Amino acid sequence: SSRPKTDDGVIPRKVDEIDWDTWNFRDKAVLCFIRKGDEILLMKKKTGLGKGKINAPGGRIEAGETAQEAAVRETKEEVRMTPDSLEEQVILNFIFTDGYSIHGTVFFAGDFSGEPGETREADPFWCKMADIPYDKMWEDDAHWLPRALNGEKLRGRFIFDGDDMVDGRVEEL
Repeated sequence: SSRPKTDDGVIPRKVDEIDWDTWNFRDKAVLCFIRKGDEILLMKKKTGLGKGKINAPGGRIEAGETAQEAAVRETKEEVRMTPDSLEEQVILNFIFTDGYSIHGTVFFAGDFSGEPGETREADPFWCKMADIPYDKMWEDDAHWLPRALNGEKLRGRFIFDGDDMVDGRVEEL
């Protein structure tokens, strides 16, 4: 099986104990950060994984869809905006100790159309990059998002137990 576990059947709690290249991720997903000057579009998530947290628009990639197509669709659905000039900048891999896992692609949009609008899934808002509320986001965001906002291309690998980050590593691509 490509789901590495220790002898007692528990998922490892250290990033280095996992063969990330052969792991079968349960879901593939995207995030899309829209920039405008010194601001970034964030949203309070109202449903699903991460409910109550601040994040960027995003979600699961549907069958037959590219990651970029999913990023555009999810952004339209969640915040009523259409991102444009998307650049793939970060690859994020998450394994949760309950067995759930996600392979994520993070895009930054250099342009957009529309104005942010609240939906059933999200309450969007513009935030100055200097004021990003990392304490209200997934714990891993503080480890890679500031570097990504400075233009670095990154890969992050993280293990979570529920909402708590157990281990993580961020490296340049």
